[in-house]
Amino acid sequence: MDVACISYKETGFFSPTVIDYLEDKPELRSFYSYRPTLEGFAEFLENKKVVADRELLADTLTDQYQLIDKYARIWDPEFVIPQQVQQNIERLRLSNTYTITTGHQLNIFAGPLYFIYKIVTAIKLAQQLKDQFPDKNFVPVYWMASEDHDFAEINYTTIGGKKVHWWHEATGATGRIHPETMRQALNQYKGVLGMEHYGPELAAIVETAYTRFDRLADATRYMVNALFGRHGLVIIDADNQRLKQQFAPIVQRDIIEQNSFKNITAINEELVKLGVHIQVNPREINFFYLKESLRERLVFEDNAYKVLNTKLSFTEAELKEEIADHPERFSPNVVMRPLYQECILPNIAYIGGGAEVVYWMELKSNFDHYKVDFPVLILRNSGLVVRKESAVKIKRMELAAADLFKPTDILKNYWIKKHSRHNLSLQQEWGELTAIFDSIKQRAAKIDPTLAPSTEAVQARLKKAIDKLEKKLVKAERENYHARLEQIEQIKTELFPGNSLQERNENFGLLYVKWGQCFIDELIRNFDPLAFEFAVLTEA
Repeated sequence: MDVACISYKETGFFSPTVIDYLEDKPELRSFYSYRPTLEGFAEFLENKKVVADRELLADTLTDQYQLIDKYARIWDPEFVIPQQVQQNIERLRLSNTYTITTGHQLNIFAGPLYFIYKIVTAIKLAQQLKDQFPDKNFVPVYWMASEDHDFAEINYTTIGGKKVHWWHEATGATGRIHPETMRQALNQYKGVLGMEHYGPELAAIVETAYTRFDRLADATRYMVNALFGRHGLVIIDADNQRLKQQFAPIVQRDIIEQNSFKNITAINEELVKLGVHIQVNPREINFFYLKESLRERLVFEDNAYKVLNTKLSFTEAELKEEIADHPERFSPNVVMRPLYQECILPNIAYIGGGAEVVYWMELKSNFDHYKVDFPVLILRNSGLVVRKESAVKIKRMELAAADLFKPTDILKNYWIKKHSRHNLSLQQEWGELTAIFDSIKQRAAKIDPTLAPSTEAVQARLKKAIDKLEKKLVKAERENYHARLEQIEQIKTELFPGNSLQERNENFGLLYVKWGQCFIDELIRNFDPLAFEFAVLTEA
């Protein structure tokens, strides 16, 4: 693939806060730790204090992968966990090894493209840091949001413009759902893949993932491992008793003392004053009670800790005992999950989308309170994949990469003005009229100063008339270029479905069908996590 890069700001699809973060605006510096630069990482590595139990982490990951290995070998005796993954798990035992983490929900069939882009960014950043700091190891990690219970956010994907839906009524943590009812969605997805090129290969991967495992978390691990295992990606399921045991002291303190609520609320007030759109708001208690198909909020009412929509209730003493005996039953919500992550991983960077970067900024004071290092925040790479046929049209129409991100009507008008044989702009004429009106206003003011508003009103009405006339000129010329403008419409519809970014809508499936693992290799080759640029990837 050929790549052309443009700034995130130039795309118009990223929030002012994210742009301010990338541009290092001083007013945001207190809300994060180190800059997302090689210099920032060098400084962090000198000061990093790892609180994670490395041996426990590596042992837990080994057990999780052995479970996948055991199930997979039943139908594929030659199945093996990639050596690169095994080596990275063992490296986690070493004091000079750090993780680069991204996380996401268990979207079926990997959901939209940015699911893939997040992981690719983690892999590429780990490679870049290894090149810069050869005496250290950097392991890319995908954190499965297996405890999330919002099934409606993960039970569909869009491939080739067609929505594939898993119709199922589910409760509790999504990672614990049995995927046995996915057959209809699985058949639809495989039907879109077809039998050409790498279609059968991907069909075999998803067939195995969603029919051979009895937990969605294990199915997702198998699929993601099949796509990224050879790049050493380590996949973690933190819905685990041993890992939760390490986090239990903070769970107890935060539920009883409500520290996260106090800390994050105060920070959010500061961010609001800066005009930042708040992504998440803390609750008094930021944990759920997790059991079987149950994941319900914990609340403090009537001097007791209650589980909403159940009859479960604990005194403070009973709550402490429950946390000590069954830490796996306490599930962090969106504001406490990052802290849990940083307590059990030797992590130095978190990779997320624009909204995630902003919501992590809300959390730093809570990290400081519990004396846990805050990771470097990295905006995940974004990409727009352009087919060769579309690339030919774009080149023929002399459109630059940045032009593609303009709204359709604005792009059409821009193209018309650029290519028309006629001068469709009336700005020069308006400049001349403005000079005339300045003269008229001066003359009117000498006669009667109160006439100035009347003169300005006439000028304003004329400006509207001139603008309206200019639009008519452009509209008339658009009729002369009807066929070319239709091509612009087609290109925009293909690359920006629903007037949104391709990566937020389309699944990776058909791209994998066309290129196989080369698609992922090309993403890794072309993405640069520290360049802060949007990649437009064109089929060569």
